[in-house]
Amino acid sequence: MITNAFCALTYPIVDTAQNQAYDTASEIELPQLGAAFYGQDAQYQNQEPSYQDNGDGTVSDRVTGLMWTQDPGEKMSYKDALRNAETCRVGGYDDWRLPTIKELYSLIQLNGIDPDPRSQSELGLRPFIDESVFKFNYGKAENDERIIDSQFASSTKYVSTTMRGAETLFGVNFADGRIKGYGLQDPRGRGDKTFFVLYVRGNHDYGINRFIDNGDGTITDEATGLTWMQSDSKVGMNWPSALEYAENLEFAGHSDWRLPNAKELQSIIDYTRSPDTTHSAAIDPIFEATPIINEGGETDFAHYWTSSTHAGARSSATAVYFAFGRALGFMRDRRSGGIKLLDVHGAGSQRSDPKVGKASDYPQGRGPQGDVIRIENLVRCVRGGEVQIFTQDSPLDTAQTGASSKRAPSEHPSIVKLSFE
Repeated sequence: MITNAFCALTYPIVDTAQNQAYDTASEIELPQLGAAFYGQDAQYQNQEPSYQDNGDGTVSDRVTGLMWTQDPGEKMSYKDALRNAETCRVGGYDDWRLPTIKELYSLIQLNGIDPDPRSQSELGLRPFIDESVFKFNYGKAENDERIIDSQFASSTKYVSTTMRGAETLFGVNFADGRIKGYGLQDPRGRGDKTFFVLYVRGNHDYGINRFIDNGDGTITDEATGLTWMQSDSKVGMNWPSALEYAENLEFAGHSDWRLPNAKELQSIIDYTRSPDTTHSAAIDPIFEATPIINEGGETDFAHYWTSSTHAGARSSATAVYFAFGRALGFMRDRRSGGIKLLDVHGAGSQRSDPKVGKASDYPQGRGPQGDVIRIENLVRCVRGGEVQIFTQDSPLDTAQTGASSKRAPSEHPSIVKLSFE
């Protein structure tokens, strides 16, 4: 059920639906307070996804107030996606629009399984969207597609370009659970790139932040109810260290900071900004963002860890991050065979890095676009919202309002409900 406080928010963050805990490679039981890997996504649960199938080809999101078309139909170009929104009459409504990347990402569920892109079998897979209410298809070999070719278009264009100057829009791939910038032209020279499309209506304020500088090194977003560190960790760290850093942080009179989950962190990305166009990170300038020198020797901005694991078909060794600077990749030139470092997915994309290890083990990146691997990523902590903290034994919860301590005592200390102002 949505609380009154939650209803008052214009940009409520839907939980990621990640209920399983992980170590650096595999599933584990939910850690206890003070144990390794404590504080990850599965332990801090917020407003769980809640959808209503309206029986007329539409789905209502009870948390966000958004209504969606249920069936993406056949893939279409970005131009057709915009044009068809104007004539869409699903459910008898005439005010459908192509969603922004923040609206579209509200649908992601991080209990999905990232496929091996070389596989054509759907056996054992689970998409990153609720397929009990939305129609979903993986890519089909008979259409000359990879299994991961299930990209959904948003209306949000990248303010810079990707690859070698390609005009780019951000989309969510509900097959592999990522946000990437996709060029509007098919990379294999087959004309316009095509995408699946879900249209949206209602709550025009969704995705719009209302930041307040609290004057104590913290920023509150009145739209989401979350409070953020104004600065970041300034130094990189691996994923287990990021969890520990957040759990042990005491700042601005509070010790209830946490590592944000993927949907929380994505909420503060500013898709109107990029290193190439504004010479800044993709975040509102009310925040401080530590500059870095990237793998190509350019001034850039970092990846930031989330508390969310990116579970794959083979292992759970990677965690979700967001690129607040260029999302770089080592791309091989098909003609010369040479490798060039390019912004392949855009500032504001969501990918995944190994939780531990050495970036030097990936000298030419990883994946189809040679994604640059860092591992030692930065951290920006969050507090607030309405969250429940779960451990292995979680029978009950205890309310705590306006808390400055991380945990409240209770006769059932394995779960504590925190409700912040």
